[in-house]
Amino acid sequence: MNGLRAIARTFWIGGLWVIGIIVTPVLFSALDNVTAGMVAGRLFASIAWVGLVCSVFLMADYVMRQGARGLKQAPFWLLLGMLACIVINHFAVTPIIAALKMQMNHAAEGLFGGGFATWHAISSLIYLVQSLMGLAYLLRSDN
Repeated sequence: MNGLRAIARTFWIGGLWVIGIIVTPVLFSALDNVTAGMVAGRLFASIAWVGLVCSVFLMADYVMRQGARGLKQAPFWLLLGMLACIVINHFAVTPIIAALKMQMNHAAEGLFGGGFATWHAISSLIYLVQSLMGLAYLLRSDN
C-alpha cells in the first residue's frame, strides 16, 4: 500500500504543480491565447479527475490505517479540503467559465471581457489553495 500511496500523491499533487506552474505558462508563451487556453483547460480537467480518484483513495487509505481517530487529523482534512476544491472548481466554476466563453462577443469584449476574468480569477485562486493544501499535506502526512 505504501507504493500506491506514493504513486497517488505524486501523480495528483505533482501533476497539479507541473500543470499550474510549468505547463500552463509555457503554453501561453508558445501558443495563441485561444489555443493555449483550450489545451490548458483540458489539462486542468484531466488533473481534476485524477484528483477525484486519488483523493478518495488517499482518504480511505488514511482512515483504514488510522481508524476513526484519522477523521480528526490534519492530513485527512487537507485531503478533504483538496477534494472540495476539485468539486467546486470542476463542477461549479468551470461550467460557468465555459458558458461565459460561449456567450462572449469577442469583437466587443475581447477574449477576457465580461465576467470571464472574474470567474477565471476565482478558479485560479481555488487551484492555488488546492496546491498549497497539497504542499501542507505532503509535509504533514506519514508514508
